[in-house]
Amino acid sequence: MSQRSGTQPEANSRRWLALLFIGLAQLMIVLDITIVNIALPSAQKDLGISDGDRQWVITAYTLAFGSLLLLGGRIADYTGRRRAFLIGLFGFAGASALGGAASGFEVLLSARALQGGFAALLAPSALSLLTVSFTEARERAKAFGIYGAIAAGGGAIGLVVGGLLTEYLDWRWCLYVNVPIAAIAAFGWSVLPRDTRSEGRARFDIPGVLLAVTGLVAVVYGCSEAESEGWDSRLVIGLLVLGAVLLLAFVMVERSVARPLLPLRVIADRTRGSAYLAVGLSVVGMFAMFLFLTYYMQIVKGYSALVTGVAFLPMTASVLAGAGGLASRLIPKVPPRLLVAPGLLIAATGVALLIPLDVDSSYAAGVLPAEILVGFGMGLVMAPSMNYATHGVQEQDAGVASATVNTAQQIGGSIGTALLNTIATSTTSDYMAAHAHRMTPQTAKAGLVEGFSDGFVWSSTILAGAAVLVALLMNAPRPAREPGAQDVTPLPVHMG
Repeated sequence: MSQRSGTQPEANSRRWLALLFIGLAQLMIVLDITIVNIALPSAQKDLGISDGDRQWVITAYTLAFGSLLLLGGRIADYTGRRRAFLIGLFGFAGASALGGAASGFEVLLSARALQGGFAALLAPSALSLLTVSFTEARERAKAFGIYGAIAAGGGAIGLVVGGLLTEYLDWRWCLYVNVPIAAIAAFGWSVLPRDTRSEGRARFDIPGVLLAVTGLVAVVYGCSEAESEGWDSRLVIGLLVLGAVLLLAFVMVERSVARPLLPLRVIADRTRGSAYLAVGLSVVGMFAMFLFLTYYMQIVKGYSALVTGVAFLPMTASVLAGAGGLASRLIPKVPPRLLVAPGLLIAATGVALLIPLDVDSSYAAGVLPAEILVGFGMGLVMAPSMNYATHGVQEQDAGVASATVNTAQQIGGSIGTALLNTIATSTTSDYMAAHAHRMTPQTAKAGLVEGFSDGFVWSSTILAGAAVLVALLMNAPRPAREPGAQDVTPLPVHMG
């Protein structure tokens, strides 16, 4: 007992140092989602990429990332989370360097797909390392408050960094920047929790892997094609139906195999299932905010990429206040639904404030209040949702549980972006047709804003509906007051 007490302060400090390196890796993944969007116009011009092929620079990443997450999580569980973390980290950095040095479209496309594949290993291993490192309720709340702030606010930072690098250096640095971040994060290997692996040989659920990967590819690809082809196209309908059938078959297989890729007990728990639902639906609001406001500020208001990125910074500060400030203090004290459901309602209110936006709206009156509310609400959603996404799982399932919440985020983002963009584009087309006889640049901008407004209506409605669902489904009680509430099986004190 005395030995354990003597090593506890050192183990505690190592945990928080490990959080720094885990957070850096997560930030790198989140940055990459938005930073490449800023770099894409310059990359397209430099490499001679056609308008038709341009979307594949984004789609190659999302397809690989979204479809391989469950497999990446299970690999981390079987082979060791620290080992998977380092492999994912170095692989992501190498793929980023390859993309930055790309001499043509094919090389850039391959690098983006590799980034997505390694991110699918890195993201769940990072979250599962955090899960098994922090088991005491108050420390866990603080750690997940920080992690949730990175997950919710990192995208806005990516816009700023992307604008800076593209404007003052070169688009290639939007990819190269991952290399030094990964190098710094790799220094944390010695303070990461020691790997604990299942006894016996690792046996992968091959039928489950094939069904999950192909099903998720079909869904993500179908959603990405819906933006250009429309939801009523045969290709999109066929892909979505195929994806649904394959995922249904995946569920049936998981019920019968001895070592499933995704044990159904992970998602059957109402609290964890509600956390996955909250994350998946909340990113619809986040993606609507980023997508439509980026276009609004750059095309309608004429802001530069850098100024647009800076304009999103208040949202990042608000996320930090919600996740790292309020949520981390309340997670150990209140049931999670009392944070997640109000957070979704606050975010829905923020998005609703953007509905009356017009061409002449000012940033201070039209955009800023919405950013603050959406950011604060998302902070309240992400911190407890990331925490309870791994609530009560056995240690050997921590990786796949972490992968499941990342999958929910990725699929929610893909569906939300395609759905809302289709709605906005359709409304803009109708507006343009109705005003074709007196078309001016101002009218064209008004048509864009009209489409954005319809997108914001749907986004706000989805967020409000998600709040109701979470309030009804998330039944976890107030956390136990005593330290050591069972979230996962604790690791031995010795680390490294």
